[in-house]
Amino acid sequence: MMFGWWKREPALPSPEEALPGRADYAFTPPERHRVNGRPLLPPYPEGCRRVWFGMGCFWGAERLFWELPGIWVTAVGYGGGWTPYPTYEEVITGRTGHVELVQLVYRPEELSLARLLGLFWEHHDPTQGMRQGFDVGTQYRSAIYTESEQDHHLALESRRLYERALSEAGWRRPITTEIRRDAGFYFAEPYHQQYLARHPDGYCGLRGTGVAFPDHLLGGA
Repeated sequence: MMFGWWKREPALPSPEEALPGRADYAFTPPERHRVNGRPLLPPYPEGCRRVWFGMGCFWGAERLFWELPGIWVTAVGYGGGWTPYPTYEEVITGRTGHVELVQLVYRPEELSLARLLGLFWEHHDPTQGMRQGFDVGTQYRSAIYTESEQDHHLALESRRLYERALSEAGWRRPITTEIRRDAGFYFAEPYHQQYLARHPDGYCGLRGTGVAFPDHLLGGA
């Protein structure tokens, strides 16, 4: 490889090594979504469910989902680490353990988790470990965090199916996506929310593998 920094994979900190964080946000989370005007903060409408995806830089990941029919609201933030109420400056040090996440609040009667998982797998490369393209660091690892055991099992099954699809397409690297329950979510700073709505030509690091997800095997959309 041309770039030496690809040879040494960033490592997650232990709880003892993590930054201490704080007891509450260092900023005020936004009240409204810049695109659809709905509240970013809970409570959400009855029947809505949540899932959190890490797909590299969260700007492009949020734009992918925010206008899908069935999505109530999206937001970006941090989760899966140790530091309470982290800031962006802390997350990018690699010493919080967090992932850059997009939170999806969706109506399952209009948009299935299977469909969301299909979009997740197709729109980034889940085999890259602690990076996504040129974005290198533990905060860019691929991740799915769910709020129920049922959703957790569906996510695990979707990983198995997509790994098989990659293998059949000649892909040799294994999927490194982290799949967990109750991994926590902290809203990112206001300037990160719906960033590409304010800066349409801004950076978007989403790059898929070109391999389609066989979502019909999970019940389709």
